[in-house]
Amino acid sequence: MSKTIIVSNRLPLQISVRDEEIEVEPSVGGLATGLKSIHDEGNSIWIGWSGITEEELNPELSKKVNSEIRAAKCDAVNLNQSELEKFYLGFINKSLCPLFHYFMEYAEFDRCEWDAYKAVNQKFADKVLETVEDGDRIWVHDYQLLLVPKMIRDKNPDVAIGFFLHIPFPSYEIFRTFPWREDLLEGMLGAGLIGFHTYDYERHFISSVKRILNLDVKYDKITYREKTVKVSSFPMGIDYDKFYNASLSHKNQHSDDKSAMLKRLEDHMETSEEAKLIISIDRMDYTKGIPNRIKAFEYFLDKYPQFKE
Repeated sequence: MSKTIIVSNRLPLQISVRDEEIEVEPSVGGLATGLKSIHDEGNSIWIGWSGITEEELNPELSKKVNSEIRAAKCDAVNLNQSELEKFYLGFINKSLCPLFHYFMEYAEFDRCEWDAYKAVNQKFADKVLETVEDGDRIWVHDYQLLLVPKMIRDKNPDVAIGFFLHIPFPSYEIFRTFPWREDLLEGMLGAGLIGFHTYDYERHFISSVKRILNLDVKYDKITYREKTVKVSSFPMGIDYDKFYNASLSHKNQHSDDKSAMLKRLEDHMETSEEAKLIISIDRMDYTKGIPNRIKAFEYFLDKYPQFKE
Protein backbone atom coordinates (compact mmCIF):
# COMPACT_ATOMS: atom_id res chain seq x y z
CA MET A 1 0.00 0.00 0.00
CA SER A 2 1.41 3.38 -1.00
CA LYS A 3 2.15 5.94 1.71
CA THR A 4 2.71 9.64 2.15
CA ILE A 5 6.17 10.67 3.32
CA ILE A 6 6.04 14.00 5.16
CA VAL A 7 9.42 15.71 5.39
CA SER A 8 10.11 18.70 7.64
CA ASN A 9 13.01 20.12 9.61
CA ARG A 10 11.56 18.91 12.94
CA LEU A 11 9.50 15.90 13.83
CA PRO A 12 6.02 16.56 15.29
CA LEU A 13 7.39 15.43 18.67
CA GLN A 14 8.99 17.14 21.67
CA ILE A 15 11.63 14.71 22.91
CA SER A 16 13.57 15.37 26.10
CA VAL A 17 16.10 13.30 28.05
CA ARG A 18 16.12 13.48 31.85
CA ASP A 19 18.18 11.17 34.05
CA GLU A 20 18.60 8.65 31.26
CA GLU A 21 14.83 8.58 30.71
CA ILE A 22 13.01 9.64 27.55
CA GLU A 23 9.96 11.91 27.61
CA VAL A 24 7.94 12.35 24.40
CA GLU A 25 5.06 14.77 23.85
CA PRO A 26 3.33 16.00 20.66
CA SER A 27 4.68 19.29 19.30
CA VAL A 28 2.56 22.42 19.34
CA GLY A 29 3.03 24.68 16.35
CA GLY A 30 1.75 25.62 12.92
CA LEU A 31 3.19 22.79 10.83
CA ALA A 32 2.79 20.02 13.41
CA THR A 33 -0.76 21.11 14.26
CA GLY A 34 -1.79 21.59 10.64
CA LEU A 35 -0.58 18.17 9.47
CA LYS A 36 -1.21 16.09 12.59
CA SER A 37 -4.59 14.80 11.45
CA ILE A 38 -3.24 13.82 8.03
CA HIS A 39 -0.34 11.99 9.64
CA ASP A 40 -2.36 10.25 12.34
CA GLU A 41 -5.26 9.14 10.18
CA GLY A 42 -3.47 8.20 6.96
CA ASN A 43 -0.80 5.74 5.92
CA SER A 44 2.20 8.03 6.36
CA ILE A 45 5.65 8.38 7.83
CA TRP A 46 7.11 11.69 9.03
CA ILE A 47 10.82 12.35 8.53
CA GLY A 48 12.64 15.07 10.46
CA TRP A 49 15.19 15.91 13.14
CA SER A 50 14.38 14.79 16.68
CA GLY A 51 15.61 18.01 18.31
CA ILE A 52 18.46 16.16 20.05
CA THR A 53 22.02 16.31 18.72
CA GLU A 54 24.17 13.21 18.31
CA GLU A 55 26.44 14.41 21.11
CA GLU A 56 23.55 14.31 23.60
CA LEU A 57 22.85 10.61 23.09
CA ASN A 58 24.79 7.52 24.07
CA PRO A 59 24.08 4.26 22.18
CA GLU A 60 21.51 3.06 24.74
CA LEU A 61 19.60 6.35 24.77
CA SER A 62 19.74 6.49 20.99
CA LYS A 63 17.95 3.12 20.82
CA LYS A 64 15.24 4.36 23.19
CA VAL A 65 14.74 7.58 21.25
CA ASN A 66 14.54 5.79 17.90
CA SER A 67 12.05 3.30 19.35
CA GLU A 68 9.77 6.14 20.52
CA ILE A 69 10.10 7.87 17.16
CA ARG A 70 9.17 4.75 15.21
CA ALA A 71 6.18 4.19 17.50
CA ALA A 72 4.89 7.63 16.41
CA LYS A 73 5.17 6.64 12.70
CA CYS A 74 8.27 8.81 12.28
CA ASP A 75 11.90 8.43 11.25
CA ALA A 76 14.75 10.66 12.41
CA VAL A 77 17.51 12.46 10.54
CA ASN A 78 20.45 12.74 12.93
CA LEU A 79 22.31 16.06 13.26
CA ASN A 80 25.42 16.85 15.25
CA GLN A 81 26.10 20.10 17.10
CA SER A 82 28.28 21.53 14.33
CA GLU A 83 25.58 20.91 11.72
CA LEU A 84 22.95 22.47 13.96
CA GLU A 85 25.03 25.62 14.46
CA LYS A 86 25.94 26.12 10.80
CA PHE A 87 22.73 24.86 9.19
CA TYR A 88 20.03 26.17 11.52
CA LEU A 89 21.50 28.78 13.85
CA GLY A 90 23.71 29.96 11.01
CA PHE A 91 22.38 29.80 7.48
CA ILE A 92 18.65 29.53 8.18
CA ASN A 93 18.47 32.14 10.95
CA LYS A 94 21.04 34.54 9.50
CA SER A 95 20.41 34.22 5.75
CA LEU A 96 17.10 32.68 4.67
CA CYS A 97 14.78 33.87 7.43
CA PRO A 98 15.65 37.58 7.28
CA LEU A 99 15.81 37.68 3.46
CA PHE A 100 12.49 35.91 2.90
CA HIS A 101 10.83 38.21 5.45
CA TYR A 102 12.24 41.38 3.82
CA PHE A 103 14.74 42.16 6.60
CA MET A 104 17.66 42.56 4.22
CA GLU A 105 19.66 44.56 6.76
CA TYR A 106 19.86 41.44 8.96
CA ALA A 107 20.84 39.00 6.20
CA GLU A 108 24.37 37.54 6.25
CA PHE A 109 25.82 35.16 3.67
CA ASP A 110 28.57 32.73 4.66
CA ARG A 111 29.98 30.09 2.31
CA CYS A 112 30.65 27.57 5.12
CA GLU A 113 27.09 27.88 6.37
CA TRP A 114 25.77 27.46 2.83
CA ASP A 115 27.83 24.28 2.47
CA ALA A 116 26.34 23.02 5.76
CA TYR A 117 22.83 23.80 4.47
CA LYS A 118 23.49 21.72 1.35
CA ALA A 119 24.97 18.84 3.37
CA VAL A 120 22.03 18.70 5.80
CA ASN A 121 19.51 18.88 2.94
CA GLN A 122 21.34 15.91 1.38
CA LYS A 123 20.97 14.03 4.67
CA PHE A 124 17.22 14.55 4.56
CA ALA A 125 17.04 13.54 0.90
CA ASP A 126 19.06 10.36 1.57
CA LYS A 127 16.72 9.40 4.43
CA VAL A 128 13.71 9.84 2.13
CA LEU A 129 15.37 7.77 -0.60
CA GLU A 130 15.94 4.98 1.93
CA THR A 131 12.23 5.02 2.80
CA VAL A 132 10.40 5.66 -0.49
CA GLU A 133 8.76 2.82 -2.42
CA ASP A 134 6.90 2.67 -5.73
CA GLY A 135 3.63 4.60 -5.55
CA ASP A 136 4.61 6.71 -2.52
CA ARG A 137 4.06 10.46 -2.40
CA ILE A 138 6.65 12.77 -0.85
CA TRP A 139 5.60 16.05 0.76
CA VAL A 140 8.52 18.34 1.65
CA HIS A 141 7.94 21.37 3.86
CA ASP A 142 9.45 24.79 4.28
CA TYR A 143 12.55 26.88 3.81
CA GLN A 144 14.89 24.63 5.82
CA LEU A 145 14.66 22.02 3.03
CA LEU A 146 14.52 24.00 -0.22
CA LEU A 147 17.10 21.79 -1.94
CA VAL A 148 15.58 18.44 -0.97
CA PRO A 149 13.04 18.04 -3.85
CA LYS A 150 15.73 18.19 -6.56
CA MET A 151 18.09 15.98 -4.56
CA ILE A 152 15.38 13.32 -4.42
CA ARG A 153 14.38 13.83 -8.07
CA ASP A 154 17.98 13.42 -9.24
CA LYS A 155 18.04 9.88 -7.76
CA ASN A 156 14.40 8.92 -8.33
CA PRO A 157 13.06 10.79 -11.39
CA ASP A 158 9.55 9.30 -11.39
CA VAL A 159 8.51 9.75 -7.77
CA ALA A 160 5.64 12.14 -6.89
CA ILE A 161 6.99 15.13 -4.91
CA GLY A 162 5.15 18.10 -3.48
CA PHE A 163 6.73 21.09 -1.77
CA PHE A 164 5.03 23.69 0.44
CA LEU A 165 6.59 26.94 1.68
CA HIS A 166 5.20 28.11 5.02
CA ILE A 167 6.74 31.59 4.95
CA PRO A 168 6.59 34.41 2.37
CA PHE A 169 8.47 34.06 -0.89
CA PRO A 170 10.02 37.49 -1.43
CA SER A 171 9.73 39.65 -4.52
CA TYR A 172 12.27 39.23 -7.30
CA GLU A 173 14.06 42.47 -6.30
CA ILE A 174 14.76 40.94 -2.87
CA PHE A 175 15.39 37.35 -3.91
CA ARG A 176 17.92 38.24 -6.62
CA THR A 177 20.31 39.52 -3.91
CA PHE A 178 20.72 35.98 -2.60
CA PRO A 179 24.13 34.62 -3.73
CA TRP A 180 22.90 31.06 -4.43
CA ARG A 181 19.52 32.00 -5.89
CA GLU A 182 19.70 29.58 -8.83
CA ASP A 183 20.37 26.63 -6.52
CA LEU A 184 17.35 27.39 -4.35
CA LEU A 185 14.99 27.79 -7.31
CA GLU A 186 16.19 24.58 -8.95
CA GLY A 187 15.96 22.79 -5.61
CA MET A 188 12.28 23.70 -5.32
CA LEU A 189 11.62 22.83 -8.97
CA GLY A 190 12.48 19.23 -8.21
CA ALA A 191 8.89 19.00 -6.94
CA GLY A 192 6.01 18.38 -9.33
CA LEU A 193 3.70 20.61 -7.28
CA ILE A 194 4.83 23.71 -5.37
CA GLY A 195 2.48 25.41 -2.94
CA PHE A 196 2.39 28.81 -1.22
CA HIS A 197 0.03 30.43 1.26
CA THR A 198 -0.99 33.31 -1.02
CA TYR A 199 -1.10 34.23 -4.69
CA ASP A 200 1.44 37.02 -4.10
CA TYR A 201 4.06 34.52 -2.92
CA GLU A 202 3.27 32.29 -5.90
CA ARG A 203 3.65 35.26 -8.27
CA HIS A 204 6.98 36.29 -6.72
CA PHE A 205 8.33 32.75 -7.15
CA ILE A 206 7.25 32.55 -10.80
CA SER A 207 8.77 35.97 -11.49
CA SER A 208 12.11 34.85 -10.04
CA VAL A 209 12.01 31.61 -12.05
CA LYS A 210 11.41 33.52 -15.28
CA ARG A 211 13.98 36.25 -14.68
CA ILE A 212 16.75 34.24 -13.03
CA LEU A 213 16.48 30.82 -14.70
CA ASN A 214 14.89 31.99 -17.98
CA LEU A 215 12.52 29.03 -17.98
CA ASP A 216 9.34 28.69 -20.02
CA VAL A 217 6.37 29.68 -17.83
CA LYS A 218 2.72 29.52 -18.87
CA TYR A 219 0.48 31.01 -16.19
CA ASP A 220 1.05 28.61 -13.24
CA LYS A 221 3.03 25.91 -15.05
CA ILE A 222 6.81 25.85 -15.38
CA THR A 223 8.71 23.64 -17.81
CA TYR A 224 11.85 22.34 -16.08
CA ARG A 225 14.00 19.49 -17.39
CA GLU A 226 11.26 18.45 -19.81
CA LYS A 227 8.78 18.12 -16.94
CA THR A 228 5.88 20.39 -16.02
CA VAL A 229 5.90 21.84 -12.50
CA LYS A 230 2.55 23.14 -11.22
CA VAL A 231 2.62 26.16 -8.90
CA SER A 232 -0.37 27.31 -6.86
CA SER A 233 -1.54 28.88 -3.59
CA PHE A 234 -3.11 26.73 -0.88
CA PRO A 235 -3.95 28.70 2.26
CA MET A 236 -3.22 26.34 5.14
CA GLY A 237 -6.04 25.62 7.55
CA ILE A 238 -6.56 23.62 10.74
CA ASP A 239 -8.65 20.64 11.82
CA TYR A 240 -11.70 22.74 12.73
CA ASP A 241 -13.70 19.94 14.35
CA LYS A 242 -10.78 19.05 16.62
CA PHE A 243 -10.43 22.61 17.96
CA TYR A 244 -14.19 23.17 18.19
CA ASN A 245 -14.70 20.00 20.22
CA ALA A 246 -11.72 20.85 22.43
CA SER A 247 -13.29 24.24 23.10
CA LEU A 248 -16.59 22.63 24.12
CA SER A 249 -14.77 20.15 26.32
CA HIS A 250 -12.89 22.94 28.13
CA LYS A 251 -16.06 24.96 28.57
CA ASN A 252 -17.83 22.02 30.22
CA GLN A 253 -14.96 21.18 32.56
CA HIS A 254 -15.52 21.20 36.32
CA SER A 255 -13.96 24.32 37.86
CA ASP A 256 -11.41 22.20 39.76
CA ASP A 257 -10.09 20.82 36.45
CA LYS A 258 -9.75 24.15 34.66
CA SER A 259 -6.31 25.62 34.07
CA ALA A 260 -5.28 28.94 35.62
CA MET A 261 -5.29 30.50 32.15
CA LEU A 262 -8.85 29.34 31.41
CA LYS A 263 -10.04 30.71 34.77
CA ARG A 264 -8.47 34.08 34.02
CA LEU A 265 -10.15 34.21 30.61
CA GLU A 266 -13.53 33.38 32.12
CA ASP A 267 -13.09 36.01 34.84
CA HIS A 268 -12.44 38.60 32.14
CA MET A 269 -15.45 37.58 30.07
CA GLU A 270 -17.71 37.72 33.14
CA THR A 271 -16.80 41.31 33.96
CA SER A 272 -19.24 42.53 31.33
CA GLU A 273 -21.62 41.10 28.76
CA GLU A 274 -19.85 43.25 26.17
CA ALA A 275 -16.34 42.26 27.18
CA LYS A 276 -14.01 41.66 24.24
CA LEU A 277 -10.80 39.66 24.36
CA ILE A 278 -7.90 39.55 21.92
CA ILE A 279 -5.35 36.77 22.32
CA SER A 280 -2.20 36.37 20.27
CA ILE A 281 0.27 33.51 20.64
CA ASP A 282 3.60 33.96 18.85
CA ARG A 283 7.28 33.28 19.08
CA MET A 284 9.16 36.35 20.26
CA ASP A 285 10.72 36.77 16.85
CA TYR A 286 11.38 39.96 14.89
CA THR A 287 9.71 38.47 11.80
CA LYS A 288 6.36 38.23 13.61
CA GLY A 289 5.69 41.97 13.56
CA ILE A 290 4.71 42.08 17.23
CA PRO A 291 5.70 45.76 17.82
CA ASN A 292 3.66 46.74 14.74
CA ARG A 293 0.60 44.94 16.07
CA ILE A 294 0.91 46.62 19.45
CA LYS A 295 1.16 50.00 17.72
CA ALA A 296 -1.88 49.13 15.60
CA PHE A 297 -3.86 48.28 18.72
CA GLU A 298 -2.76 51.56 20.31
CA TYR A 299 -3.98 53.41 17.20
CA PHE A 300 -7.29 51.54 17.40
CA LEU A 301 -7.80 52.59 21.03
CA ASP A 302 -6.92 56.22 20.21
CA LYS A 303 -9.40 56.24 17.33
CA TYR A 304 -12.15 54.38 19.20
CA PRO A 305 -11.69 55.28 22.89
CA GLN A 306 -15.00 53.60 23.78
CA PHE A 307 -13.20 50.25 23.56
CA LYS A 308 -10.66 51.05 26.27
CA GLU A 309 -10.76 48.54 29.10
